[in-house]
Amino acid sequence: MRWIQVGQDVYRWEDTCHVYLLRCADEGVLIDFGSGKALEHLSELGVYRITDVLVTHHHRDQVQGLSRAAARGIRIWVPPVERHLIDDVDEHWRTRPLDNDYDVRQDRFSLLWQVPVTGTVPEYRTRRFGAFDVCTLPLPGHTPGSVGYLVELHGRRIAFTGDLIHGEGRVWSLAATQWAYSGFHPNAGLEGVAATVLSCRLLLRERPDILLPSHGEPVPDPEAAVARLTPLLRELLDSRRRTPWDPDAMLERPWQHVTPHLLRNTTSVAQSYALLSEQGVALLLDFGYDLTTGLPGGHDRSARRPLLASIEALRRLHGVDRVEVALPTHYHDDHVAGFNLLREVHGTEVWSPGHIADVLAAPGHWDLPCLWYEPIPVDRVLPGEGTFRWREYEIGVHDLPGHTLYAAAYSFTVDGRRVVASGDQQNTAWDPARGEPEILNYQYRNRFRIDDFTRSADLYRRLRPDIMISGHWPPREVTDAYLDMLAVEGHRLARLHREILPSGFDAEAEGFSARLSPYRSVLAPGDTLRVTVEARNPLPRAEVVRLLPVLPTGWSAEPAVREVKVGAGETVTETFDIRIPAAGQRAPRQRFAVDMTVGQVALGQQAEALVSVR
Repeated sequence: MRWIQVGQDVYRWEDTCHVYLLRCADEGVLIDFGSGKALEHLSELGVYRITDVLVTHHHRDQVQGLSRAAARGIRIWVPPVERHLIDDVDEHWRTRPLDNDYDVRQDRFSLLWQVPVTGTVPEYRTRRFGAFDVCTLPLPGHTPGSVGYLVELHGRRIAFTGDLIHGEGRVWSLAATQWAYSGFHPNAGLEGVAATVLSCRLLLRERPDILLPSHGEPVPDPEAAVARLTPLLRELLDSRRRTPWDPDAMLERPWQHVTPHLLRNTTSVAQSYALLSEQGVALLLDFGYDLTTGLPGGHDRSARRPLLASIEALRRLHGVDRVEVALPTHYHDDHVAGFNLLREVHGTEVWSPGHIADVLAAPGHWDLPCLWYEPIPVDRVLPGEGTFRWREYEIGVHDLPGHTLYAAAYSFTVDGRRVVASGDQQNTAWDPARGEPEILNYQYRNRFRIDDFTRSADLYRRLRPDIMISGHWPPREVTDAYLDMLAVEGHRLARLHREILPSGFDAEAEGFSARLSPYRSVLAPGDTLRVTVEARNPLPRAEVVRLLPVLPTGWSAEPAVREVKVGAGETVTETFDIRIPAAGQRAPRQRFAVDMTVGQVALGQQAEALVSVR
């Protein structure tokens, strides 16, 4: 092990990975850390203090000695998507599925014991670390959350690329690029291979003079290395596809015209749409996983990464100076994952109807599927029904339950065409020539109600759009036949539910008559948690509803029980204060419930919630 000079004031330490030192007088910044033995040899270069460590990705060979940096008080900065695999990796090891495991990512190549970090690096932006201005560039490929670092030093643009590329046009590991078990996506099993191709091309746009990889020799001719590697990766990718993959279309032409001022992003999951103003700004309808090559297996934070690659194409091809506003059709992660990153990088404001805004702002309060991991602040709360003005457009907001209770449709006129954005309400790929009905996209845990799709069919009939745009299907020209079909299918769905479910007992399609919030909480011993119970009387007559908290040993509730008269089919909201004993045991995901009786009908423990006591 020894220091090797790879540039003026740039040195490499040979370790479990290459550890790079940026030197300024007697201080330095390290890129990756390896075993940490580089700390013992800093004096050989006249360096006596490391201010910061910047991590390219979470793999053990990059960070296995990181606790040594923490012990010395060195600031540690990690990729945003992979933070929990470093400073919360104990929880990852505790909860990571092992049985019947279809998640083939190399997330088990993580630290054995967690290390506290100072924070995360700001993607797409430049920030000062120690004596150096460092730009962080997302470089998914070797891992979904990998980043690279660009530094201007003595007239040279240096790129620290982690394991994106190895030496002269190879990769360190192909196994690491397999993010998901082979399945039905065109890139299944080769998601990271496709991402590597795209990342290499995006990296070249930054015009680096040299690449410094985590393994392999420096790359003094980045274009030649990428030119060697990407055709081989594309050949490997196409060997498992029925149609050849076109990365140029994804990078250069991600947006397609619906009308001259309405664009559809064809590279994102779910699809997003850009409404263009004559003032050179844009409004986005949804923005989930941009430039996707296929979602990784698993559902932890490191499996879901938003990107902003298509935003540059709005500027370059469509004259958009700024994405001013983003609107959600509903709260699902594939529709809102990129909202926070849009705000941080481009100053985009999030506007949302109130019933969706509540879920975005506090996801842990809700017992719902497909929630985003972090709160998404809402800058402007829109009416649930009504209109608002954005630039030259008058935009209608319409409650749209069905796919989920927390959804909205938006209506507007652009280029003389009346448009309705319907999110994931129904599959708009219906072809009447095939004689098949539309697919109504309902999921019970999204809080589907029996008559929701008849209501949405009535809404569409009132709005009578020329075009409907949706989250996962091409835009469609709307005809009377299509609107008639939606009404017929909505009524059929409602009829089937009423004929199949019990009569005289209306728990709605969900089948539960109570719900607790917040659903997830983190508290300390001795804390008190106020919980809200939403309780519905499912019987066809007014009855007394009795709500009894069911708690872990030693916990208590105030009041101990609530009883309230509730009309037929009506819903009430009641609160309890749950007290956690000061001497209580610290434990993750403690469960409590509310037992519900309606009149003489015992429904049992209808609703539960989780509390982690730390």
